[in-house]
Amino acid sequence: MPVIDDVYPSRIDGRAQLIERVDPVVYRQTGRKGPFTAAEVDTYEEQGFLVKPSLFARNETVDLNEALASWISSPDLEGLEETITEPHSGAVRSIFRVHELHPLYRQLARDDRLLGAASQLLGSDAYIHQSRINLKPGFSGKEFYWHSDFETWHVEDGMPRMRALSVSLALTENFPFNGPLMVIPGSHRSYVVCLGATPHDHYKQSLKKQEYGVPDHDSLRMLTERGGIEAPTGPPGTAVFFDCNTMHGSNGNITPYPRSNVFFVYNSVENRLQDPFCGLTPRPEHIAARRAVEALQPLTR
Repeated sequence: MPVIDDVYPSRIDGRAQLIERVDPVVYRQTGRKGPFTAAEVDTYEEQGFLVKPSLFARNETVDLNEALASWISSPDLEGLEETITEPHSGAVRSIFRVHELHPLYRQLARDDRLLGAASQLLGSDAYIHQSRINLKPGFSGKEFYWHSDFETWHVEDGMPRMRALSVSLALTENFPFNGPLMVIPGSHRSYVVCLGATPHDHYKQSLKKQEYGVPDHDSLRMLTERGGIEAPTGPPGTAVFFDCNTMHGSNGNITPYPRSNVFFVYNSVENRLQDPFCGLTPRPEHIAARRAVEALQPLTR
C-alpha cells in the first residue's frame, strides 16, 4: 500500500495533547441529497452529533428485539469470535458484524434512514466499517469509558482521515439513569493524542475494557469545559448520529432496566483502511472491514 502521512499521530510518545482537526465534519457534495434538512446538517456539523427521536416505529424495534432475543439464546452464538463477553460474569457484552450475521440487521444497515443519512453527511457512498450490538443488562451492565472511535480506528486499523460516522439505534428505552450514550458537544473539533504504545492483539482486551487509546483527564476536563456533556435519551427507535471523532462513553447500568443499542459505523468508500499507523498487524475483519468494502445500496421502505 502507498505510504500515507500520519496527520493524527497518537500513542507514540509520552505527551498527551489536543490537536485541531484538519478534516471537514460534513462533506457537502453537489447534487447528493439525503433525509436530513439543512438545519439538521448544520447541527451535526456544529455539535458533532444529531439525535432523531423515534426514527424507527415501535413495531420495527419489536421485530429487532425479538430477533436479538432469539439470537442470544441460540447455541450458534457461543464460541463466535464476534461475541464479546463481560470480563467477570461471562454475559454477552457485544456482538460484532451483525450486519452480516443476521438477515434482519443486514437489512437495517441498508435502510435509507440510516445509510442515506450517512452518505449525505459523508458526501459519498459508504460501507460498513464495523457493526455491533451493545448490551447492558439490568443491574450488571458495565460502563464504556470515554473515547474517540477515530483514535482507535486510525491507530489500530489504519483509517486515514475523519470521514466516518456512527449511528446508535436504541432497541430499548434509553433513560437518563440506565447507562445511555454520553457525548461531549464540540469535541469532534479536537483530536486527543493518547499515551502508551499499543500492545500486540490489543483488541482482545480492549473490547472488554479499554486501557490504551483512552484520553487523559486534563484533555477530558478541557473538552467538557468547552462543550459540557449531553446524554441523548428516548424510546426504542431513537437514533443518534455522531462523528467518528466525537468523544463519547457511557456509565454502568445498576437499574432494573436493560439498555441495548445497535451501532453501524459508516465509512466513506474514499476513506478505506490502510496499514495500521501503530505498525502492528491489522485487527480482524469483524472489527475493521478490509475485504467487504463495496458501497452499500440503500433499501427504501
